[in-house]
Amino acid sequence: MQLEGFKVFCDLCDTGSFSRAAEASGITQSAVSQQIRSVEKRFGVPLIDRSNGSFTLTPEGLVYLEACRDILARLDSLGTRFKIARGELSGQLRIASVISIALHNLPPLLKQFRKAHPGVEVLVDYRKAEEIYDAVEDGRADLGLVAYPKARPGLRAITLWKERLVLIMSQNHQLKGKRPIEIAQLEGHRFVGLTPDIPTRQHLDKVFKKEAIKISYLAEFENIETVKAAVEAEQALAIIPETSARQEIKQGVILSRQITAERLWRPMGAITRRPLPEKASLLEFLSLLSPRAKALIQD
Repeated sequence: MQLEGFKVFCDLCDTGSFSRAAEASGITQSAVSQQIRSVEKRFGVPLIDRSNGSFTLTPEGLVYLEACRDILARLDSLGTRFKIARGELSGQLRIASVISIALHNLPPLLKQFRKAHPGVEVLVDYRKAEEIYDAVEDGRADLGLVAYPKARPGLRAITLWKERLVLIMSQNHQLKGKRPIEIAQLEGHRFVGLTPDIPTRQHLDKVFKKEAIKISYLAEFENIETVKAAVEAEQALAIIPETSARQEIKQGVILSRQITAERLWRPMGAITRRPLPEKASLLEFLSLLSPRAKALIQD
C-alpha cells in the first residue's frame, strides 16, 4: 500500500465518512473502498465492521490505524531528523526542572549538549513540580524534569533513572556511628523536611505510615538546598536524594547513611506534550538524557 493510502485510511477513521475521506484526498469513494479491501485481502483480516450501519473499526482495524499514524508521523519528522544528522540545530530549548535535578543532574548533560549544538540556546527554568506540568502543557516549556513523573491528559511521562534516598545529619549527630540505620531508629529524632506538597515528601510520608513510624518536623522547606542548610544549623536529620548531598559530604559538612527500608528510591523523569512536538533540539536532548527517553521519541 502506498503512503497516500495510509493517509486515506486515517482520514476515513477521523471523519467516519467515505465521502469526506475521498474529498480530502481528491479521489472517489469507490477508490477509498478499493484501497481498504486491498489491504484486507493482503493481510487476510477485516479492518471495518460491516455488520451494522455505523462506521466501526475491528480490532485489526485499530491496529492498522495505529500503524498508519506511526508511519505518517515518522515521515513528517524526517526533516527534523535530517537537521539532527547534519548538526544544524538552532533556536531555543526551554527546560523546566525541579531545583534538585537542575543543580545536580542537569549540568553535565547541558555541557555536553551545548558543546555538540552551540547554535541552540538552552533556557532552564527552576520550578516546583506542579508548575512544571502546567508549563509543559501550555507550551511555556518544551521539556519538564521532575521526580515521580506521572502522565496526564495531553502529557506523557517516562522514568529515566532512580536515585537512592539517604539520611543526612551533622558530623556530631548521635546516629553517626550506625551503619546502616534501621528505619525504626528514626522515631523521636529532630527532623527537617520538604513541604507536604512536594512529591518526595509525599512518598516519604507513605513509607513512614506503612512502617508505623511517627516523624515530627521542626521545619519544612520548598527545596532540598534549604533542607541541607537546616540540617547543619538545627542539628537535625533529613532524608534527601543521595546525589543532592554529594558535595556537602565530600566537603565534610554533613554525613549520610543508608536506611534499611523498602521503596527509599526517587524516580526521576521527563514530561513532554502529547503528541511529542517535532522540535529538533528537543528530540536530540531526549536522546542524550537516557536510552529510555527514546521511547518518548518513538512512541
